[in-house]
Amino acid sequence: MSGFDWLAAIRACQAIAQTGLTFAPPGYDRERYEALETLAAGMMAAIGDGDPAMVAGLFAGQSGYATPKLDVRGAVFRDGKILLVRETADGGRWTLPGGWCDVGLSPAENVVKEVFEEAGFHVRAERLVAALDRHRAGHHPQPFGACKLFFLCEITGGSATPSAETSEVAFFAEDEIPADLSLDRVLPGQIRRMFAHRRQVLPPDFN
Repeated sequence: MSGFDWLAAIRACQAIAQTGLTFAPPGYDRERYEALETLAAGMMAAIGDGDPAMVAGLFAGQSGYATPKLDVRGAVFRDGKILLVRETADGGRWTLPGGWCDVGLSPAENVVKEVFEEAGFHVRAERLVAALDRHRAGHHPQPFGACKLFFLCEITGGSATPSAETSEVAFFAEDEIPADLSLDRVLPGQIRRMFAHRRQVLPPDFN
């Protein structure tokens, strides 16, 4: 079916099944939601050439009302250059420092924590400049929905220090952005937008 977004449809089926299993009483409805979850796992594995049992395990590990996961990224500048870290995962590619939000911390607190843990800099989150649905932004397909929050951050201390998650920490000018970016985490256009937001106060990006 031309133009049909199968990945979005499969994620919606998984979310319906997960939410249904959370609230449905025992009986036939639960069996239907379990069947829907199994079908969603099979379809997800088929379009991604993956293992149905592995995908089913991922889906079964989710509970409660289905909501998007939350990812934060920090845009940190020094002398007109942006901070990137080379992840030890994902083939050692470059990205803005950040990661999944931890429960108990606000998004701004999470981005401050992630920048320090991955790059060694103490920062202050200045302003939120983008709130993007991961799939609609053009990232690689993933089983679950996610929202990405980008913050402009100001350095308040620390020094460039790799961690267990990163092998290099460096600053890059806008025309020096490395080609080997971790496209699961950040896209070239998103980095360019961080430079634009740094040059002037713009309305936040969203989709």
